[in-house]
Amino acid sequence: MRAVDGRPRLLVTGASGQVGGALLRTLAPLGEVIAPDRSQLDLAHADSIRRTMREVQPHWVVSAGAYTAVDKAESEPELARAINTVAPGVFGEEARKIGAAVVHFSTDYVFDGEKDAPYVETDATGPLNVYGRTKLEGERALAATGTAYLVFRTSWVYGATGKNFLLSIQRMARERDVLRIVNDQHGAPTWSQELARMTAHVMARLEPVAGSLEDAVGALSGVYHATGGGETTWFGFAQAIVAEGQKNRPDGRTARIEPIPTSEYPTPARRPKNSRLDCRKLERVFGCRMPEWQESLRRMMAETCPDR
Repeated sequence: MRAVDGRPRLLVTGASGQVGGALLRTLAPLGEVIAPDRSQLDLAHADSIRRTMREVQPHWVVSAGAYTAVDKAESEPELARAINTVAPGVFGEEARKIGAAVVHFSTDYVFDGEKDAPYVETDATGPLNVYGRTKLEGERALAATGTAYLVFRTSWVYGATGKNFLLSIQRMARERDVLRIVNDQHGAPTWSQELARMTAHVMARLEPVAGSLEDAVGALSGVYHATGGGETTWFGFAQAIVAEGQKNRPDGRTARIEPIPTSEYPTPARRPKNSRLDCRKLERVFGCRMPEWQESLRRMMAETCPDR
């Protein structure tokens, strides 16, 4: 469970993704970060997970890997379920055997979006699509193992790499004259770097001065909502992305952004109209509050992803 130098081992999955990549940087001060690629750890196969857990013997498991292709999941439900549902349960089973703790990331899509206010952790769930259902089942599978765990539900994650809404808008704004963006789905954009910083803060705070990690995390095990502050729509997010891009390239070409209802942009997977998450539990328990989404967007685009 500890490296040769005595530091704890942290197993991070999904290191090639937005959140996983950010975690590699923020978790480095906490111990030896081990981030196997898919050839070493295949989340779709339970045997691969068990083998990796038994070889690495981690102190923490930080489960950032997931099947995140929301629309494609409608036609690949078995693969989505293997990665999003079965894998968290296997990590939990193996972690419990060795006294490790698990941090797992979930989604706003576990809700149906019909509530008029931000969702709290105890609200009834009701996912509208395969992705949301498999992620909810993954939360439950992890909890059912009895291991010490934390689930962070987040929303509208973006970063400087990978595939995400921000990068798509930047590209399309340079290529097109008009972008028609949905304006009746509400949520909070979340910068992957801020999510990773929050995760590192919580993990560092839970490292026990005495006693076991299992006991320290177990006392606070459960689901926590963790998103950027404030709220907007996809249209509002797109407007802000374009506006920030123009600060970096004031003479560059950019598209006009027009609002449309969801009905004018049909997708294979239904999306909730309300993805707002109440994050007060996270602040109350761990003293964590992520910045307003507009502030994070400005910092991200200025520091790591100038419009290119």
